[in-house]
Amino acid sequence: MTDTEPTRRAIVGIVVTSDRASAGTSPDYVDLGGPAIRATLSEYLISPWRDEYRLIPDDFATIVSTLEDLCDRVVCDLVVTTGGTGPSPRDVTPEATAAVCAKMLPGFGELMRATSLAYVPTAILSRQTAGIRGATLIINLPGRPQSIRECLDAVFPAVPYCLDLIGAARLETNPAVIRGFRPAVK
Repeated sequence: MTDTEPTRRAIVGIVVTSDRASAGTSPDYVDLGGPAIRATLSEYLISPWRDEYRLIPDDFATIVSTLEDLCDRVVCDLVVTTGGTGPSPRDVTPEATAAVCAKMLPGFGELMRATSLAYVPTAILSRQTAGIRGATLIINLPGRPQSIRECLDAVFPAVPYCLDLIGAARLETNPAVIRGFRPAVK
């Protein structure tokens, strides 16, 4: 694709894994992660995009089927998850991500943990990761809205080029907010 060709509208899956929020039984416990991802991406992106939102329980089979659906049927270019990356028994988002991906990209998790360590010593307990399924990049984020933003700020500069390399939609970022890195074409 050249700079003069039209950009197709990207599809971004937003997956929130939370037993309590997905049950909807506690009116004082609502999903804050999904809206935080949507707001951050709205600031970052100037190219056309839409989201596919899913709020699901912390259940391995449900996470796997949701990721497969978003990648294979909806054909998302990017899927961003929040929640389920800690050490508790119900935290299985990284395992579900690994189960559906053909290639893992551990550098995403390494950078997110390193970034989070500047804020909290418990960042070493987080197990975020990223991987590729077909032409979809899946990124696992922590659950707190502030941590979501900190981690996306760290890794997002590499996301547009990664999507280019796997044949996904082209994402253009707002350079006043965040710069997507692409190597110079020779």
